[in-house]
Amino acid sequence: MTEDDTAGPRGLAAQARALADGEATSRALTERALARIEETRTTLNAFRRVCTDAALAEADAADAALARGERLPLLGVPVAVKDDTDVCGEPTAFGCPGEFPVKEADAEAVRRLRAAGAVVVGKTNSPELGQWPFTEGPAFGDTRNAWSPDHTPGGSSGGSATAVAAGLVAGALGSDGAGSIRIPAAWSHLVGIKPQRGRVSTWPDAEAFNGITVIGPLARTVEDAALLLDVAAGNVEGDLHRPPRVDVRGAVGRDPGRLRIALSTRTAFTATSKRLDPVVGSAVRALAERLAGLGHEVTEADPPYGPIGLTFVPRATAGIAAWSARAPDPALLDPRTRGAARTGKLLGGRVLRAARAAEAPLQRRIGRIFRDYDVVLAPTTATPPPRVGDLAALSGWQTDRAMIAHCPYAWPWNVLGWPGVNVPAGFTPDGLPLGAQLLGPANSEPLLVALASQLEADRRWYEHWPSSAWPTVNPSSAR
Repeated sequence: MTEDDTAGPRGLAAQARALADGEATSRALTERALARIEETRTTLNAFRRVCTDAALAEADAADAALARGERLPLLGVPVAVKDDTDVCGEPTAFGCPGEFPVKEADAEAVRRLRAAGAVVVGKTNSPELGQWPFTEGPAFGDTRNAWSPDHTPGGSSGGSATAVAAGLVAGALGSDGAGSIRIPAAWSHLVGIKPQRGRVSTWPDAEAFNGITVIGPLARTVEDAALLLDVAAGNVEGDLHRPPRVDVRGAVGRDPGRLRIALSTRTAFTATSKRLDPVVGSAVRALAERLAGLGHEVTEADPPYGPIGLTFVPRATAGIAAWSARAPDPALLDPRTRGAARTGKLLGGRVLRAARAAEAPLQRRIGRIFRDYDVVLAPTTATPPPRVGDLAALSGWQTDRAMIAHCPYAWPWNVLGWPGVNVPAGFTPDGLPLGAQLLGPANSEPLLVALASQLEADRRWYEHWPSSAWPTVNPSSAR
Protein backbone atom coordinates (compact mmCIF):
# COMPACT_ATOMS: atom_id res chain seq x y z
CA MET A 1 0.00 0.00 0.00
CA THR A 2 1.42 3.34 -1.00
CA GLU A 3 0.50 6.72 0.40
CA ASP A 4 -0.71 9.66 -1.65
CA ASP A 5 1.95 12.33 -1.22
CA THR A 6 -0.65 15.09 -1.72
CA ALA A 7 -3.15 13.72 0.75
CA GLY A 8 -1.03 12.14 3.48
CA PRO A 9 -1.53 8.68 4.95
CA ARG A 10 -4.94 7.10 4.46
CA GLY A 11 -7.67 7.41 7.06
CA LEU A 12 -9.54 4.73 8.99
CA ALA A 13 -12.33 4.24 6.46
CA ALA A 14 -9.90 4.26 3.52
CA GLN A 15 -7.65 1.71 5.21
CA ALA A 16 -10.62 -0.52 5.97
CA ARG A 17 -11.69 -0.36 2.31
CA ALA A 18 -8.15 -1.08 1.07
CA LEU A 19 -7.91 -4.11 3.34
CA ALA A 20 -11.29 -5.44 2.24
CA ASP A 21 -10.35 -4.95 -1.43
CA GLY A 22 -7.02 -6.73 -1.02
CA GLU A 23 -4.98 -3.59 -1.74
CA ALA A 24 -3.17 -3.81 1.59
CA THR A 25 -2.48 -6.19 4.44
CA SER A 26 -3.00 -5.55 8.11
CA ARG A 27 0.56 -6.72 8.73
CA ALA A 28 1.87 -3.98 6.41
CA LEU A 29 -0.26 -1.26 7.97
CA THR A 30 0.62 -2.34 11.49
CA GLU A 31 4.35 -2.55 10.75
CA ARG A 32 4.18 0.93 9.27
CA ALA A 33 2.40 2.27 12.36
CA LEU A 34 4.93 0.64 14.70
CA ALA A 35 7.84 1.96 12.64
CA ARG A 36 6.41 5.49 12.72
CA ILE A 37 5.82 5.27 16.48
CA GLU A 38 9.44 4.24 17.03
CA GLU A 39 10.75 6.87 14.61
CA THR A 40 8.97 9.68 16.46
CA ARG A 41 9.48 8.36 19.98
CA THR A 42 12.25 10.87 20.82
CA THR A 43 10.73 13.77 18.88
CA LEU A 44 6.93 13.68 19.36
CA ASN A 45 6.63 11.10 22.18
CA ALA A 46 2.98 10.21 21.61
CA PHE A 47 2.91 6.74 23.23
CA ARG A 48 3.30 5.53 26.81
CA ARG A 49 3.05 1.83 25.87
CA VAL A 50 3.59 0.14 22.51
CA CYS A 51 2.05 -3.32 22.05
CA THR A 52 4.42 -4.55 19.33
CA ASP A 53 4.11 -8.32 19.65
CA ALA A 54 0.39 -8.31 20.44
CA ALA A 55 -0.37 -5.90 17.59
CA LEU A 56 1.53 -7.97 15.03
CA ALA A 57 -0.27 -11.11 16.19
CA GLU A 58 -3.61 -9.30 15.89
CA ALA A 59 -2.65 -8.10 12.40
CA ASP A 60 -1.79 -11.62 11.26
CA ALA A 61 -5.10 -12.87 12.63
CA ALA A 62 -6.91 -10.04 10.79
CA ASP A 63 -5.19 -10.96 7.51
CA ALA A 64 -6.28 -14.57 7.97
CA ALA A 65 -9.85 -13.43 8.63
CA LEU A 66 -9.80 -11.19 5.53
CA ALA A 67 -8.53 -14.10 3.45
CA ARG A 68 -11.50 -16.15 4.67
CA GLY A 69 -13.85 -13.45 3.44
CA GLU A 70 -14.74 -11.95 6.82
CA ARG A 71 -15.66 -8.27 6.87
CA LEU A 72 -15.86 -6.00 9.90
CA PRO A 73 -15.88 -2.18 10.14
CA LEU A 74 -12.20 -1.90 11.19
CA LEU A 75 -10.86 -5.37 10.38
CA GLY A 76 -7.07 -5.08 10.39
CA VAL A 77 -6.91 -1.29 10.90
CA PRO A 78 -4.34 -0.02 13.48
CA VAL A 79 -5.71 2.29 16.20
CA ALA A 80 -4.48 3.69 19.51
CA VAL A 81 -6.04 4.03 22.97
CA LYS A 82 -5.42 6.67 25.64
CA ASP A 83 -3.61 5.58 28.79
CA ASP A 84 -6.71 5.98 30.98
CA THR A 85 -8.48 3.07 29.26
CA ASP A 86 -7.74 -0.58 30.05
CA VAL A 87 -5.99 -2.72 27.45
CA CYS A 88 -5.58 -6.36 28.39
CA GLY A 89 -1.96 -7.20 29.15
CA GLU A 90 -0.95 -3.58 29.78
CA PRO A 91 -1.02 -1.34 32.88
CA THR A 92 -3.34 1.67 33.06
CA ALA A 93 -1.22 4.41 34.61
CA PHE A 94 -3.20 7.45 33.35
CA GLY A 95 -0.06 9.54 33.12
CA CYS A 96 1.12 8.71 36.64
CA PRO A 97 4.53 7.44 37.74
CA GLY A 98 4.95 4.10 39.45
CA GLU A 99 4.48 0.42 38.66
CA PHE A 100 0.82 -0.24 37.96
CA PRO A 101 -0.58 -3.77 37.69
CA VAL A 102 -1.20 -5.31 34.30
CA LYS A 103 -4.88 -5.39 33.36
CA GLU A 104 -6.47 -8.79 32.84
CA ALA A 105 -9.29 -7.58 30.59
CA ASP A 106 -10.04 -4.85 28.07
CA ALA A 107 -12.24 -1.92 28.94
CA GLU A 108 -15.62 -2.22 27.23
CA ALA A 109 -14.71 0.43 24.65
CA VAL A 110 -11.54 -1.47 23.73
CA ARG A 111 -13.45 -4.75 23.62
CA ARG A 112 -15.75 -3.18 21.07
CA LEU A 113 -12.82 -1.92 18.99
CA ARG A 114 -11.43 -5.43 18.87
CA ALA A 115 -14.86 -6.88 18.07
CA ALA A 116 -14.89 -4.57 15.04
CA GLY A 117 -11.51 -5.97 13.98
CA ALA A 118 -9.24 -3.08 15.03
CA VAL A 119 -5.58 -3.71 15.88
CA VAL A 120 -4.55 -1.88 19.07
CA VAL A 121 -0.94 -0.74 18.62
CA GLY A 122 -0.48 1.01 21.95
CA LYS A 123 -1.53 3.43 24.67
CA THR A 124 -1.05 7.16 24.24
CA ASN A 125 0.29 9.68 26.71
CA SER A 126 -1.84 11.72 29.10
CA PRO A 127 -0.91 14.13 31.91
CA GLU A 128 -1.55 12.86 35.43
CA LEU A 129 -5.21 11.87 35.72
CA GLY A 130 -6.09 13.96 32.69
CA GLN A 131 -6.07 17.21 34.63
CA TRP A 132 -4.30 19.66 32.32
CA PRO A 133 -4.42 20.99 28.74
CA PHE A 134 -0.80 19.95 28.19
CA THR A 135 0.67 16.45 28.00
CA GLU A 136 3.85 16.52 30.02
CA GLY A 137 5.08 14.71 33.13
CA PRO A 138 8.04 12.96 34.75
CA ALA A 139 6.53 9.52 34.11
CA PHE A 140 6.84 9.80 30.31
CA GLY A 141 8.38 13.17 29.34
CA ASP A 142 6.89 15.78 27.02
CA THR A 143 4.48 14.99 24.22
CA ARG A 144 4.86 17.52 21.42
CA ASN A 145 2.64 19.02 18.77
CA ALA A 146 2.93 17.39 15.34
CA TRP A 147 2.66 20.84 13.72
CA SER A 148 5.32 22.47 15.92
CA PRO A 149 7.39 20.37 18.34
CA ASP A 150 8.07 23.49 20.43
CA HIS A 151 4.37 23.61 21.33
CA THR A 152 2.03 21.35 23.25
CA PRO A 153 -0.65 19.36 21.43
CA GLY A 154 -2.90 20.13 24.38
CA GLY A 155 -4.38 17.68 26.81
CA SER A 156 -5.32 15.57 28.26
CA SER A 157 -5.65 13.39 25.14
CA GLY A 158 -2.47 14.94 23.77
CA GLY A 159 -0.79 11.66 22.93
CA SER A 160 -3.80 10.50 20.91
CA ALA A 161 -3.94 13.85 19.09
CA THR A 162 -0.25 13.81 18.19
CA ALA A 163 -0.45 10.17 17.07
CA VAL A 164 -3.27 10.98 14.64
CA ALA A 165 -1.96 14.37 13.48
CA ALA A 166 1.45 12.89 12.66
CA GLY A 167 -0.08 9.94 10.84
CA LEU A 168 1.17 7.29 13.27
CA VAL A 169 -2.39 5.94 13.35
CA ALA A 170 -5.47 7.15 11.53
CA GLY A 171 -7.67 7.28 14.62
CA ALA A 172 -7.43 7.04 18.38
CA LEU A 173 -9.63 7.04 21.44
CA GLY A 174 -9.32 9.85 23.92
CA SER A 175 -11.37 11.00 26.88
CA ASP A 176 -12.96 14.36 27.64
CA GLY A 177 -13.67 15.60 31.16
CA ALA A 178 -13.18 19.34 30.59
CA GLY A 179 -12.37 19.48 26.89
CA SER A 180 -9.67 16.81 26.83
CA ILE A 181 -10.66 15.55 23.37
CA ARG A 182 -11.75 18.87 21.88
CA ILE A 183 -8.77 20.94 23.09
CA PRO A 184 -6.01 18.73 21.62
CA ALA A 185 -8.14 18.26 18.49
CA ALA A 186 -8.25 22.06 18.11
CA TRP A 187 -4.52 22.45 18.63
CA SER A 188 -3.69 19.53 16.31
CA HIS A 189 -6.00 20.25 13.32
CA LEU A 190 -8.27 17.28 13.98
CA VAL A 191 -11.90 16.36 14.34
CA GLY A 192 -12.63 15.40 17.94
CA ILE A 193 -16.03 14.26 19.17
CA LYS A 194 -17.11 14.55 22.79
CA PRO A 195 -20.15 12.28 22.69
CA GLN A 196 -23.25 12.28 24.85
CA ARG A 197 -22.50 11.01 28.35
CA GLY A 198 -22.80 7.23 28.30
CA ARG A 199 -22.63 6.92 24.51
CA VAL A 200 -19.37 5.00 24.96
CA SER A 201 -19.21 2.79 28.03
CA THR A 202 -16.59 3.68 30.64
CA TRP A 203 -16.75 0.15 32.09
CA PRO A 204 -15.12 -1.23 34.26
CA ASP A 205 -16.05 2.12 35.82
CA ALA A 206 -19.82 2.67 35.95
CA GLU A 207 -19.06 6.31 35.16
CA ALA A 208 -15.89 8.41 35.02
CA PHE A 209 -15.12 11.38 37.26
CA ASN A 210 -18.64 11.63 38.63
CA GLY A 211 -20.14 11.75 35.17
CA ILE A 212 -18.15 14.58 33.63
CA THR A 213 -15.72 12.41 31.62
CA VAL A 214 -16.61 10.54 28.43
CA ILE A 215 -14.64 8.47 25.91
CA GLY A 216 -14.59 9.58 22.28
CA PRO A 217 -12.62 9.63 19.00
CA LEU A 218 -9.95 11.79 17.43
CA ALA A 219 -9.41 11.56 13.67
CA ARG A 220 -8.55 13.66 10.64
CA THR A 221 -11.97 13.52 9.01
CA VAL A 222 -15.56 13.58 10.15
CA GLU A 223 -16.18 10.19 8.55
CA ASP A 224 -13.30 8.58 10.44
CA ALA A 225 -14.33 10.14 13.76
CA ALA A 226 -17.93 9.03 13.27
CA LEU A 227 -16.83 5.52 12.29
CA LEU A 228 -14.65 5.17 15.38
CA LEU A 229 -17.40 6.52 17.62
CA ASP A 230 -20.03 4.15 16.24
CA VAL A 231 -17.69 1.18 16.65
CA ALA A 232 -16.83 2.08 20.27
CA ALA A 233 -20.38 3.04 21.27
CA GLY A 234 -22.58 0.85 23.43
CA ASN A 235 -23.25 -0.10 27.02
CA VAL A 236 -23.07 -2.89 29.56
CA GLU A 237 -25.50 -3.62 32.34
CA GLY A 238 -23.45 -1.82 34.99
CA ASP A 239 -23.23 1.54 33.22
CA LEU A 240 -24.93 4.40 35.05
CA HIS A 241 -25.68 6.29 31.82
CA ARG A 242 -27.37 4.58 28.87
CA PRO A 243 -28.53 7.10 26.25
CA PRO A 244 -30.75 6.04 23.33
CA ARG A 245 -28.86 4.71 20.33
CA VAL A 246 -28.09 7.07 17.45
CA ASP A 247 -26.54 6.50 14.03
CA VAL A 248 -23.58 8.85 13.91
CA ARG A 249 -21.77 7.56 10.84
CA GLY A 250 -25.02 7.60 8.88
CA ALA A 251 -25.13 11.38 9.34
CA VAL A 252 -21.86 11.89 7.42
CA GLY A 253 -22.70 13.58 4.14
CA ARG A 254 -26.34 14.09 5.11
CA ASP A 255 -27.83 17.51 4.39
CA PRO A 256 -28.33 19.10 7.83
CA GLY A 257 -30.94 21.49 6.43
CA ARG A 258 -30.96 25.22 7.10
CA LEU A 259 -29.92 25.56 10.73
CA ARG A 260 -30.18 28.38 13.23
CA ILE A 261 -26.67 28.72 14.68
CA ALA A 262 -25.74 30.78 17.73
CA LEU A 263 -22.24 32.23 17.55
CA SER A 264 -21.09 32.44 21.18
CA THR A 265 -17.82 33.88 22.46
CA ARG A 266 -18.91 34.45 26.05
CA THR A 267 -17.45 32.21 28.74
CA ALA A 268 -19.00 30.88 31.92
CA PHE A 269 -18.09 32.71 35.13
CA THR A 270 -14.93 31.43 36.85
CA ALA A 271 -13.68 34.42 38.91
CA THR A 272 -10.39 34.29 36.99
CA SER A 273 -9.15 36.44 34.12
CA LYS A 274 -9.52 35.20 30.56
CA ARG A 275 -9.59 36.83 27.14
CA LEU A 276 -10.29 35.52 23.68
CA ASP A 277 -7.14 35.91 21.60
CA PRO A 278 -7.98 38.02 18.52
CA VAL A 279 -6.48 35.45 16.14
CA VAL A 280 -8.77 32.76 17.58
CA GLY A 281 -11.77 35.06 17.51
CA SER A 282 -11.11 35.94 13.86
CA ALA A 283 -10.81 32.26 12.91
CA VAL A 284 -14.10 31.36 14.59
CA ARG A 285 -15.89 34.31 13.02
CA ALA A 286 -14.54 33.31 9.60
CA LEU A 287 -16.02 29.85 10.20
CA ALA A 288 -19.33 31.48 11.11
CA GLU A 289 -19.25 33.42 7.84
CA ARG A 290 -18.71 30.20 5.89
CA LEU A 291 -21.65 28.59 7.68
CA ALA A 292 -23.77 31.57 6.69
CA GLY A 293 -22.49 31.16 3.14
CA LEU A 294 -23.66 27.55 3.23
CA GLY A 295 -27.18 28.77 3.91
CA HIS A 296 -27.41 28.73 7.70
CA GLU A 297 -28.76 31.55 9.83
CA VAL A 298 -25.93 32.64 12.15
CA THR A 299 -26.65 35.06 14.99
CA GLU A 300 -24.57 36.13 17.97
CA ALA A 301 -26.11 34.66 21.14
CA ASP A 302 -24.77 33.11 24.33
CA PRO A 303 -26.04 30.24 26.51
CA PRO A 304 -27.18 31.42 29.98
CA TYR A 305 -24.49 29.55 31.89
CA GLY A 306 -25.32 30.84 35.36
CA PRO A 307 -23.38 29.32 38.30
CA ILE A 308 -22.26 26.21 36.40
CA GLY A 309 -18.64 26.57 37.57
CA LEU A 310 -19.64 25.86 41.16
CA THR A 311 -20.84 22.41 40.12
CA PHE A 312 -17.77 21.44 38.10
CA VAL A 313 -15.03 21.70 40.74
CA PRO A 314 -16.48 19.20 43.25
CA ARG A 315 -17.10 16.59 40.55
CA ALA A 316 -13.64 17.00 39.00
CA THR A 317 -11.61 17.07 42.20
CA ALA A 318 -13.55 14.22 43.81
CA GLY A 319 -12.72 12.21 40.70
CA ILE A 320 -9.04 13.03 41.10
CA ALA A 321 -9.19 11.95 44.74
CA ALA A 322 -10.72 8.60 43.76
CA TRP A 323 -8.24 7.99 40.95
CA SER A 324 -5.25 9.02 43.10
CA ALA A 325 -6.07 6.16 45.44
CA ARG A 326 -5.22 3.75 42.61
CA ALA A 327 -1.64 5.01 42.36
CA PRO A 328 0.85 2.47 43.73
CA ASP A 329 2.80 5.27 45.46
CA PRO A 330 0.85 8.52 45.94
CA ALA A 331 4.04 10.24 47.09
CA LEU A 332 5.26 10.08 43.47
CA LEU A 333 2.32 12.11 42.20
CA ASP A 334 2.72 15.75 41.17
CA PRO A 335 2.14 18.13 44.11
CA ARG A 336 -0.70 19.69 42.10
CA THR A 337 -2.36 16.29 41.85
CA ARG A 338 -2.05 15.71 45.58
CA GLY A 339 -3.49 19.17 46.24
CA ALA A 340 -6.45 18.55 43.93
CA ALA A 341 -7.05 15.20 45.63
CA ARG A 342 -7.15 16.89 49.05
CA THR A 343 -9.68 19.38 47.71
CA GLY A 344 -11.71 16.52 46.28
CA LYS A 345 -11.88 14.79 49.65
CA LEU A 346 -13.08 18.01 51.28
CA LEU A 347 -15.74 18.56 48.61
CA GLY A 348 -16.97 14.99 48.55
CA GLY A 349 -20.12 13.84 50.26
CA ARG A 350 -22.76 16.53 50.67
CA VAL A 351 -21.07 19.14 48.44
CA LEU A 352 -20.62 16.61 45.66
CA ARG A 353 -24.23 15.48 45.95
CA ALA A 354 -25.39 19.10 45.73
CA ALA A 355 -23.23 19.66 42.67
CA ARG A 356 -24.75 16.67 40.96
CA ALA A 357 -28.27 17.67 41.94
CA ALA A 358 -27.72 21.04 40.24
CA GLU A 359 -27.18 19.40 36.86
CA ALA A 360 -30.83 19.03 35.85
CA PRO A 361 -31.73 22.68 36.67
CA LEU A 362 -28.64 23.80 34.75
CA GLN A 363 -29.67 21.70 31.76
CA ARG A 364 -33.08 23.36 31.78
CA ARG A 365 -31.57 26.83 32.16
CA ILE A 366 -28.83 26.49 29.54
CA GLY A 367 -31.03 24.39 27.28
CA ARG A 368 -33.26 27.42 26.73
CA ILE A 369 -30.89 28.49 23.97
CA PHE A 370 -32.04 25.51 21.91
CA ARG A 371 -35.56 26.90 21.78
CA ASP A 372 -34.23 29.51 19.36
CA TYR A 373 -31.15 27.80 17.92
CA ASP A 374 -30.22 24.33 16.69
CA VAL A 375 -26.47 24.51 17.30
CA VAL A 376 -24.03 26.68 19.25
CA LEU A 377 -20.74 27.61 17.54
CA ALA A 378 -18.01 28.62 19.99
CA PRO A 379 -14.22 28.73 20.20
CA THR A 380 -12.73 25.51 21.49
CA THR A 381 -9.89 27.36 23.20
CA ALA A 382 -9.24 31.03 23.92
CA THR A 383 -5.65 30.94 22.70
CA PRO A 384 -3.36 29.10 20.30
CA PRO A 385 -1.34 26.24 21.82
CA PRO A 386 1.24 27.32 24.42
CA ARG A 387 4.86 26.26 24.27
CA VAL A 388 6.01 23.03 25.88
CA GLY A 389 6.98 23.70 29.51
CA ASP A 390 5.05 26.96 29.89
CA LEU A 391 2.58 25.43 32.36
CA ALA A 392 4.55 22.51 33.74
CA ALA A 393 6.49 24.38 36.43
CA LEU A 394 3.58 26.40 37.83
CA SER A 395 2.03 25.96 41.26
CA GLY A 396 -1.42 24.44 41.60
CA TRP A 397 -3.22 27.78 41.74
CA GLN A 398 -1.11 29.23 38.93
CA THR A 399 -1.82 26.15 36.80
CA ASP A 400 -5.56 26.48 37.39
CA ARG A 401 -5.53 30.14 36.40
CA ALA A 402 -3.43 29.49 33.28
CA MET A 403 -5.57 26.51 32.32
CA ILE A 404 -8.76 28.54 32.53
CA ALA A 405 -7.17 31.41 30.60
CA HIS A 406 -6.22 29.08 27.74
CA CYS A 407 -9.29 26.81 27.81
CA PRO A 408 -12.44 28.41 29.26
CA TYR A 409 -14.90 27.26 26.60
CA ALA A 410 -15.11 23.46 26.71
CA TRP A 411 -15.85 22.33 30.27
CA PRO A 412 -19.51 23.50 30.69
CA TRP A 413 -20.67 20.84 28.23
CA ASN A 414 -19.05 18.18 30.44
CA VAL A 415 -21.26 19.25 33.34
CA LEU A 416 -24.30 19.09 31.08
CA GLY A 417 -23.31 15.74 29.57
CA TRP A 418 -24.20 16.90 26.04
CA PRO A 419 -22.21 16.32 22.83
CA GLY A 420 -19.79 18.62 21.07
CA VAL A 421 -17.56 18.35 18.00
CA ASN A 422 -14.30 20.20 17.46
CA VAL A 423 -13.60 21.12 13.85
CA PRO A 424 -10.43 22.72 12.48
CA ALA A 425 -10.76 26.49 12.16
CA GLY A 426 -7.51 27.38 10.40
CA PHE A 427 -4.08 28.43 11.58
CA THR A 428 -2.28 31.31 13.24
CA PRO A 429 0.12 33.36 11.08
CA ASP A 430 2.86 31.11 12.51
CA GLY A 431 1.11 27.95 11.36
CA LEU A 432 -0.33 26.75 14.68
CA PRO A 433 -3.73 25.01 14.43
CA LEU A 434 -6.93 26.50 15.84
CA GLY A 435 -10.35 24.96 16.39
CA ALA A 436 -14.02 25.72 16.94
CA GLN A 437 -16.67 23.58 18.56
CA LEU A 438 -20.18 22.75 17.43
CA LEU A 439 -22.34 22.19 20.53
CA GLY A 440 -25.79 20.68 20.78
CA PRO A 441 -28.39 19.42 23.25
CA ALA A 442 -28.73 15.82 24.43
CA ASN A 443 -28.23 13.11 21.81
CA SER A 444 -27.53 15.57 19.00
CA GLU A 445 -24.39 13.83 17.64
CA PRO A 446 -26.02 13.08 14.25
CA LEU A 447 -26.95 16.73 13.71
CA LEU A 448 -23.51 17.98 14.77
CA VAL A 449 -21.78 15.42 12.56
CA ALA A 450 -23.96 16.28 9.57
CA LEU A 451 -23.07 19.96 10.00
CA ALA A 452 -19.38 19.20 10.54
CA SER A 453 -19.40 17.03 7.42
CA GLN A 454 -20.95 19.81 5.36
CA LEU A 455 -18.33 22.24 6.65
CA GLU A 456 -15.54 19.75 5.95
CA ALA A 457 -16.66 19.33 2.33
CA ASP A 458 -16.40 23.11 1.97
CA ARG A 459 -13.20 23.74 3.91
CA ARG A 460 -11.33 20.51 2.99
CA TRP A 461 -9.17 20.74 6.10
CA TYR A 462 -8.00 17.13 5.67
CA GLU A 463 -5.77 18.29 2.80
CA HIS A 464 -3.43 20.07 5.24
CA TRP A 465 -0.81 17.93 6.98
CA PRO A 466 2.18 18.69 9.21
CA SER A 467 5.61 17.82 7.85
CA SER A 468 5.91 15.19 10.60
CA ALA A 469 3.21 13.13 8.82
CA TRP A 470 5.68 12.10 6.11
CA PRO A 471 7.96 9.33 7.40
CA THR A 472 11.67 9.08 6.74
CA VAL A 473 11.48 5.35 7.37
CA ASN A 474 10.10 3.32 4.52
CA PRO A 475 9.58 -0.32 5.54
CA SER A 476 9.09 -2.44 2.46
CA SER A 477 6.06 -4.05 4.02
CA ALA A 478 4.23 -0.70 3.99
CA ARG A 479 3.69 -1.07 0.24
